[in-house]
Amino acid sequence: MVTDTLQERGRGGGRALGLSVPPVLALLAVLAVLPTLLSLRLTLPVGPFYWDLFIYFDGANRVFDGQMPAADFFAPGGPLGYWLFAGTLALFPEGQPLLIAQWCLLAVTAPLMALVLVDVDKRSRTLAFALLVPFLVFSLLPVNVEEYYFYPGIDGFGIYNRHTSQLLYVLAAALVFVESRRRLLPVIAGAMLALFLVKITGFVAGGLLCALAFCAGRVDLRGALAVAAAFVLGLGLLQATTGVVLPYLADIAALVSMNTDSLLPRFIQASSIHFRVVGPIAVLVVALLWLDGRSMLRRLGGLRPADALATARDLADRDLVWLGATAFAALFFETQNTGGQGFIFVWPVLLRILVRANRFKGAAFVTVIALVAAASLPTFMQVAQRGARALVGQVNYVALPHQHLKTLGSVSQRPEVVERARKLMTAYAGFPETWRYFSAQKMLPSFTLYTEPDFQLTWLMAADEAAGAILAYEAQHGVRFETIMNINFVNPFPYLLDRHGTRLVAIGADPFRAVPDPDAAVLDAVRGTDLVLYPKCPVTDANDKLLSLYAPALIGHDRIALSRCWDAFVRPGLAAR
Repeated sequence: MVTDTLQERGRGGGRALGLSVPPVLALLAVLAVLPTLLSLRLTLPVGPFYWDLFIYFDGANRVFDGQMPAADFFAPGGPLGYWLFAGTLALFPEGQPLLIAQWCLLAVTAPLMALVLVDVDKRSRTLAFALLVPFLVFSLLPVNVEEYYFYPGIDGFGIYNRHTSQLLYVLAAALVFVESRRRLLPVIAGAMLALFLVKITGFVAGGLLCALAFCAGRVDLRGALAVAAAFVLGLGLLQATTGVVLPYLADIAALVSMNTDSLLPRFIQASSIHFRVVGPIAVLVVALLWLDGRSMLRRLGGLRPADALATARDLADRDLVWLGATAFAALFFETQNTGGQGFIFVWPVLLRILVRANRFKGAAFVTVIALVAAASLPTFMQVAQRGARALVGQVNYVALPHQHLKTLGSVSQRPEVVERARKLMTAYAGFPETWRYFSAQKMLPSFTLYTEPDFQLTWLMAADEAAGAILAYEAQHGVRFETIMNINFVNPFPYLLDRHGTRLVAIGADPFRAVPDPDAAVLDAVRGTDLVLYPKCPVTDANDKLLSLYAPALIGHDRIALSRCWDAFVRPGLAAR
């Protein structure tokens, strides 16, 4: 087995390192602290693309309304994330929203990881903790591997990418290390079902790992059929009770049709972004090919028909094959991402190589150990270091003042950045022709506008202003807008004002990647919306494109200047009431 070295030491090796507590209890102890943290009104330093987080509030508010992801609104991710976020938000309404979004997946990953830990702990406590510690670091810290801004901050984007990578980590750990069939099969079925419901490319990557496990004999035919049956049964029950599965498949097809770029440039880009990991892995693959290649060729040379299946399984179960396949799956997954915790699920395979490295001698042993460290430590240290830097850095930050943002405003940033955001609001409102020029040229005011904390703060300030302006308009005119839509990437206003979101429209509305052309049903839903907001601080090409998509449904609405940063389209009759 892959854990021979540590199995010989057993639990004694773990105790020698001070690991006397069973890893499952350590996991439970960490989980027990989280509800307390979510009950506190904490702030986190706002970071790049923080507004991606607001998509979850839009989705959660729709779930509270009884809407179903995919069936009642178009979403950039699978339904599971919105359900988990909504459930956790209902339990902890005062919790810091990014922590809720990050930790809600533990409702799925923690039980599955516990099954892995119980199985591995029976043979080696050290190995079990070597799997647990990275899992906790990646699961608890809302931090991506990629760094898009130099000030300390927490990443509000790539959340469902992080969720997917964490699920793949649990799946890889189970496929590589779990020996008990009654523990392995539930982990595979649960992880694959969750992957399907979070992000389809993660499901494909997980399928590649499962296929290798089957070829390597880690999962037999009966087990594979049992997992497939459980998966199909789970989807069938979900379709019967919620009706989301078939619409979700249709949404996936729509997203694929909107993102038909060649994969080769994306592979090159993903390799470049993650070269600090891809490079050492590639060298390690070459090293293992050099060290094990002759052994594999000898096994093939002595192949007899009678032991063809055993030979195929032996070759598929080699470190070289596991590393190559897992790295390819990770690289494929990253071709569809702009942020997340890329390549973390290669760690269990690297750990397998590490515990078997004593079969090499001399320079070969040193080379393998060094390459395993080079391939695993950068990602771990990047996430840990950025998380620690953000938490320490906010000591000198100030909280964002607001009136109407609820917990969405639980953020902080450097005082001078907050003051800059206030002045930008004045500039956006006072010189509109400047920003209209940028929009007409299909340019942003800054090439990296959405990564900049001052933009994220400006957007939050503008949202606070819009919510106050809506309440003031309603009080002045004796009306109440029950449905609110925002011609923008995000729409937290129904949640902030306890209203309803327009059915069928896309949330996380990137018009260039994730908004299908509206059909008659979508336009009818927009036409019936009481209030449609249009942001002007600043005017952007993306917002103008969204407006052009929905313009046919707004012909009868009255356009008003709601505030200095917002126009609004009011449903006929409401403005004059």
